[in-house]
Amino acid sequence: MKIVVIGSGYVGLVSGVCFAKLGHEVVCVDKDEKKIAALKSGIVPIFEPGLSKLLTEVIITKKISFTTSLSEALLTTHHLPLTTVFIAVGTPQDEDGSADLSYVLAAAKEVAELSDSPKLIVTKSTVPASTGAKIKELVKATNPKLDFAVASNPEFLREGVAINDFMNPDRIVVGVEDEKSQKIFEDIYAAFPREKLVVTDIITAELIKYASNSFLATKISFINEMADLCEAVGGNIKQLARAVGLDSRIGEKFLNPGPGFGGSCFPKDILAIINVAKENLVELSLINSVITSNQKRRKKMVEKILALRAKKIALLGLAFKGNTDDIRYSPAIMIAQELVQKDVQIFAHDFAAVENARREFAGVKNISFFENLYEATADADLIVIATEWEEYKEIDFSRIKTKKILDLRNIFDAKEMRKKGFEYHYVGSK
Repeated sequence: MKIVVIGSGYVGLVSGVCFAKLGHEVVCVDKDEKKIAALKSGIVPIFEPGLSKLLTEVIITKKISFTTSLSEALLTTHHLPLTTVFIAVGTPQDEDGSADLSYVLAAAKEVAELSDSPKLIVTKSTVPASTGAKIKELVKATNPKLDFAVASNPEFLREGVAINDFMNPDRIVVGVEDEKSQKIFEDIYAAFPREKLVVTDIITAELIKYASNSFLATKISFINEMADLCEAVGGNIKQLARAVGLDSRIGEKFLNPGPGFGGSCFPKDILAIINVAKENLVELSLINSVITSNQKRRKKMVEKILALRAKKIALLGLAFKGNTDDIRYSPAIMIAQELVQKDVQIFAHDFAAVENARREFAGVKNISFFENLYEATADADLIVIATEWEEYKEIDFSRIKTKKILDLRNIFDAKEMRKKGFEYHYVGSK
């Protein structure tokens, strides 16, 4: 099947490459000429484990191509009469917290203007409820003669493990209006067990992504507040989290306390679903409280750090999570921003996000960046673990001079660290 993916950012590129791996003929479209030129050469512009290798593979098999021209991408061939177009452009947060749909609607309008053969127009971008209806109305007004259908196929890709998430999904959600569209999705995802396909109406599919992220963010905020309670009364947060997670109704994932959630999805999607609720006069009091809890969390982490009275801090981790270079809404970045205002000297390290962070702190004097974590810790009074990179678990502590550590991700065993002679503090300890 021929698939056109509009937008070659994180979601669009990963989806396009994985569709090609499934055997489809994929054309990825993006207006960024430098990005397209790089992709044609097999160069991946984002950090995502395994993506570069898979891109090279599908380029060699000629299952994927890249262009800046949507009209070129939409050209049909005699053996592929219908084109499925996935819109995977950005939906940035507007000033009122709502999702900015201008890029999505512009892409849909351009598809309508350039199409003269049947199209299935699918939103892959995370969009609020009723976006499908807006696209349908826009396309119909732009090209009344076009034979088309609209659908929703939200992504559930976690940065750092996106390839695995696509190729081994928990579920594949598709929102459709007719059996023909459903059959197309069944063909697209034919490589997966049929029971993985969850077919709903379009509005429900649009809501599922927001609901999923809101629930996971709630889970994170819950365990963070339990960590606060453990600190106050002397409980053990690690034992508590493990026992709670063993309940099959709850599950163990997202029950590790830390400095709060960040990234490009959770903060933006929570605000977007709250905005949708407000527009429809529905109060989401629980989800509103999650935002408040997460904001307080970062301030509490800064207070923890300042309480240890260190003037030179090695901040290990800058990305919002391990295995990515993404610093959007990163708790580590926000903590660093607070600390530099307190005249604290920061020696920052990350395995992938140093360059992004360097741009974020351009002109700030009391923060410096290191590619080598041992150099970052050399002159520090305190080491703060801010991002849960697996590589930090392999630190050679014989090379660490400072004996004071604050672990905001609870990646080490407290007893073992104290046996090694460290003053070790972690989240959820009295």
